[in-house]
Amino acid sequence: MFHTERPLNVLIASDTYPPDVNGAGYFTRRLAEGLAERGHRVHVVCPSEEGEPYVTVNGRVTEHRLRSAPIPFQPDMRAALPLGMGGHIARILRRLGPDVVHVQSHFTLSRSALRRARSMAVPVVLTNHFMPDNLYAHARVPRSMQRAAGAAAWRDMVRVAMEADHVTTPTPRAAALLREKGFARDVEAISCGIDLERFHPCSDRSGPRARFGLPDRDTVVFVGRLDEEKRIDETIRALARIVPERDVQLALAGTGQREGELRALAARLGVADRVFFLGFVPDEDLPSVYAAGDAFAIAGVAELQSIATLEAMSTGLPVVAADAMALPHLVSEGRNGYLFPPGDDAALAERLLTVLGPDREKLGEASREVALEHDHHRSLERFERVYGRLREWGTAVWPGERSLVA
Repeated sequence: MFHTERPLNVLIASDTYPPDVNGAGYFTRRLAEGLAERGHRVHVVCPSEEGEPYVTVNGRVTEHRLRSAPIPFQPDMRAALPLGMGGHIARILRRLGPDVVHVQSHFTLSRSALRRARSMAVPVVLTNHFMPDNLYAHARVPRSMQRAAGAAAWRDMVRVAMEADHVTTPTPRAAALLREKGFARDVEAISCGIDLERFHPCSDRSGPRARFGLPDRDTVVFVGRLDEEKRIDETIRALARIVPERDVQLALAGTGQREGELRALAARLGVADRVFFLGFVPDEDLPSVYAAGDAFAIAGVAELQSIATLEAMSTGLPVVAADAMALPHLVSEGRNGYLFPPGDDAALAERLLTVLGPDREKLGEASREVALEHDHHRSLERFERVYGRLREWGTAVWPGERSLVA
């Protein structure tokens, strides 16, 4: 429990929130619920999944759902409509009088919440989950335009982040990237955190496999969107290299734009009977997906942390990951898994064979040890400290003239 004279009053603003399926949305919900469980008053402002605005109490968290419309090319997600948004958020701020506003992006809703809060002298924390690479496929950005579009997107993000009182990212690598893109102030790396009690080692893999209709054999798992930036085709190609030598299968939990292409690739490579598409798996059932596996593979190169990798590690799975962005922060070569050069499916296959070998148990135990460093209670405590200092100091000093780095 947070030890202060009075609980914090926090408003969290996010352009994505469950039932949206993505890491930023899940992190935001865990943050809100975790803070509420620790005795704080927590409100979330986010898009309505129904279109029409409403307010609901979900457990100990109050959700303010704003009027929304479907996002083009993404039928499973909605965005809050700009018309009337600023006034709606201003009314929420005046009614709640929060100690701090915590925005989860620089996009429309979060940006509006940041600026409305600043105009009312409410301090603002901004956490960056943004990587342009994760948006190219969804926004149908042609490959020839991606470099220019990415540079423009980063400039916009940095400009908005400079307006916040304090900026955080999930990892030191993500913080360094933000500075590389021109952010000239301090950035604090605070892990998204992992619920070590929900995701824990399981000695019985046959039960979880049977639950998802998987044969009882060595299983590599992946949890996430089946979209271009996740590069799941590399893992399927690696599996095709392994199968002649080992009795192995791949379980993919998630949906996405590339599912049809990935099924066709598996058939073309002769491993259609070894690649299992589990579809959307509710959050409450995710621990069973990891428990069904012997190893976790992730080939994406745009991960600012990768909550799914942390969940796999907490479950005690060795990890094979692309040597890119923040993934090397989670994988210690030879201790809890191995890295491979992005795009090299032969190297990925070799590393998978290694982690599925006689050292898999030792590697899995080390994964759990690394995951312990990302206990979500520790992350909540760090956010509490940031909020508490901002509440104490208010916004009398303009952003950039003070540092809250612990």
